[in-house]
Amino acid sequence: MRHMSPVKVRAASSAALQLARRSWRLLYSDSQACIALAGQAFERASRRGDLAAMGWARLTRGFHLIWYATPHEAMDELSEAQRCFEAVGDRAGQLLAEVGLARCGWRDGQFRASLERVLPLRDEGLRILQHDGLGMLLATIAGCYSELGESQQAFAYMYQALRESAAGRSQGFDVVLYCNLAHELIQLGDYHQALSYLEEGLARCAHLNNARLFSVLSINRVICLTNLDRPAEALPDVRRLLALPADKDGRGPMNAHFETLALAALQAGDVALGTDMVDRACCMLEGTTVPDERATLRVAQAELLMARGRWAEAAALLQAPPQPGESLRVRCMHFHALAAAQERLGQPAQALQALRLWQKLHTERALQASGARYQAAALQTELLRMKQELQSIDARRRSTERARAELEAANQQLKGKIAEVEALQQALKQQATRDFLTGLFNRRHLDDVLPAMLAMAQRDRQPLSVVIIDLDHFKTVNDQLGHAAGDRLLAAFGELLGAHNRKSDVACRYGGEEFCLLMPRTAAAAARRKTLALLKQWSAQCEGDARKLPGASSFSAGIADSSLVPGPLPELLKAADDMLLQAKRRGRNRVLVHDNGTRAAA
Repeated sequence: MRHMSPVKVRAASSAALQLARRSWRLLYSDSQACIALAGQAFERASRRGDLAAMGWARLTRGFHLIWYATPHEAMDELSEAQRCFEAVGDRAGQLLAEVGLARCGWRDGQFRASLERVLPLRDEGLRILQHDGLGMLLATIAGCYSELGESQQAFAYMYQALRESAAGRSQGFDVVLYCNLAHELIQLGDYHQALSYLEEGLARCAHLNNARLFSVLSINRVICLTNLDRPAEALPDVRRLLALPADKDGRGPMNAHFETLALAALQAGDVALGTDMVDRACCMLEGTTVPDERATLRVAQAELLMARGRWAEAAALLQAPPQPGESLRVRCMHFHALAAAQERLGQPAQALQALRLWQKLHTERALQASGARYQAAALQTELLRMKQELQSIDARRRSTERARAELEAANQQLKGKIAEVEALQQALKQQATRDFLTGLFNRRHLDDVLPAMLAMAQRDRQPLSVVIIDLDHFKTVNDQLGHAAGDRLLAAFGELLGAHNRKSDVACRYGGEEFCLLMPRTAAAAARRKTLALLKQWSAQCEGDARKLPGASSFSAGIADSSLVPGPLPELLKAADDMLLQAKRRGRNRVLVHDNGTRAAA
């Protein structure tokens, strides 16, 4: 007999989901608490539309129904669980639901279809599932192989499932695997090793609240003790099994294997108990299509006939040839009982023939047992290789991600450095072209842009006015009030000049207390009007803030434009500078314009 396993998967946390996951973990350790919690989780999840929690609650109920209801009831629940997992993208949950559906097909006798459904999931399961989860998948594959009579493959997968489960902290699944591995060893004829696994499983099962799992372990121990010619030792297990209720709190509505219990009772000499078990088995197995169960019942009926001295009837019953699908173990049991009946009837030739068939099957089982151990080693090597490949791929992926992250960090660092360099270059450019005190362009910038501006003006035949300004009495301010007061004065004038410029104008500190204003597409007369307005503003600002701006409250300015001074650049600058000198000589606080050799006063 076999069971499945829970698995640990990651999912977003919620109160309902935590409850559902807790119910899943209790699937083997406490079957009653497990189904109660699953119901509570599903109720909470339904109210909140929590599909992840609904999926795990349904998955738990589905696996519970596999053992305590019909395969079709379980399939409905597992199909709904699968839809929930698909909606939330929980691939681990989807795999487990698929395994559960395969298990339902297995319960329904569709062994080949179930194997074809679950075997292709193996490689993906290696990537996604861990410990109990992977063990569950492997155990399901093993169960399908076992039912198909391929005990070597079944043993290999079951042994690997036990190895996977041992790597994690199992909550009852290890007991399931001890039971299932013992079942495969029973099929292969290694009853001593199977019994040791069963003893270990029963010892651990004593700490669980799972009557169904206890019953399966006990039935397998009855089989082992009976085949080891120790049927009397199996009778306590038989009586304990009969005491279990056949409902959700006990064995569940599954075959109680009364035919197996009957064989133990009859071989132990308890004919009354054996008769009762055969009668129950006949009722339970009416209409069953499971070959081993029907064949075991036939042997039990023959044993009962022999116990009553009806040897000929027993031999006649066992004359029916083995049916397709019967395991080697059951066929061995069949021919062994037939030989005993024929020997008692005084038919040594027929008994010898039956014993030879028994010996042939027994040898075949021994060869299968040897092959099974080889298959287990080969499968372990194959899965280990696949795991190593997956780990290598994962390591390369992590290395690529680290390299990408490092490259991204380097790129960000480089971008930061570039930004720093650009900021530094901008600052250097500002320092190279700006006067730090006034914030205006400096003489160097003036020398850079003036030739181009003059060339553009001459090309477009538009005037370019040059205004040279000198703050009046600035030396007196420095001498009497100090250079700090002079600096405040220069800074204030620079701020005023910069604030009242057009975007196309260029204002520069020409040197000392002198400033230069370039006004493209502006004739001298317009430049004069703007400069006079600036003079008026400056005087008003100085008088209104005398404490901060003492001393020079006026300026003198000279203006020339390129249309009136058509010569080269030095002549344009000289014409403006000459007008500045004339303004200072005429008493300061005025603006003069160069006009074909004439001077216009402010």
